[in-house]
Amino acid sequence: MDDQTQTELEAAAFRRLREHLMQDRTDVQNIDMMNLAGFCRNCLSRWYQEAANARGIEMDKMEAREIFYGMTMDEWKSRYQTDASPEQQEAFKKAHAAHE
Repeated sequence: MDDQTQTELEAAAFRRLREHLMQDRTDVQNIDMMNLAGFCRNCLSRWYQEAANARGIEMDKMEAREIFYGMTMDEWKSRYQTDASPEQQEAFKKAHAAHE
């Protein structure tokens, strides 16, 4: 497989992951993703921002999130985000204690 085809396939897989998280599974909370997988939608948007910045494209965190989420964070939160339960918060603390 040539490099261009590999890049196109990787980009297609990323777009499908984004679509899955932003349209098909809006019920899955970021804290649950962090607790189970160690990354969430915000991480994906940050990686997008970092890739843009590495290529000389100025983009801040909120711009990257709006591109990734397809809406502002305030809009996403009001539509889909729920408050984290005490159990979710405790699991987060345990899962990420080594990162502090």
